[in-house]
Order: sequence, then C-alpha cells, then structure tokens
Amino acid sequence: MSRRGISRGSVCKLLGVAGLAGVAASGVVAARAERRRRAYTPDEVRARLQERVAAAQEKAQQQAQEQAQKQAQKQAQEKAR
Repeated sequence: MSRRGISRGSVCKLLGVAGLAGVAASGVVAARAERRRRAYTPDEVRARLQERVAAAQEKAQQQAQEQAQKQAQKQAQEKAR
C-alpha cells in the first residue's frame, strides 16, 4: 500500500473500469446514430440527398459568380492604369 492508503493495483483497476465505461458509452452513441439513419425511408434519403446536392450547386454557382465579378473588377482596374 502507498502512503495515501490506495494501492497501485486499485488505481489500475479504476482506470480499467473507467476505460470500459468510455467504450460502452461510445458504443451507445454509435448505436443511437445508426438507428436514426435507418429510420429514414429510401424516398426520404433520396429527397435529403437531392436537397444537399441542390444546395451545393447553388453555393458553387454563387462562388463562381463572385469570382467572375472579382475578375472583371480586376481587369477594369488594370485597364484604368
């Protein structure tokens, strides 16, 4: 036993139990997330994916327009020199 009354073996056991509890908790979280994913019908999954694609395309289009505007401004500034 150490000076504080807790043996090294007890500390190791405690750490082991804490590690197992962490693994179990992460498994519960993963299982819960999997149940949520499986709760969607194929039509719902398809609709969500189509929404995400549309949003990504819209964002890409906006970025392309902004880039074109910046390029046009840069060219206008170069012509003004």
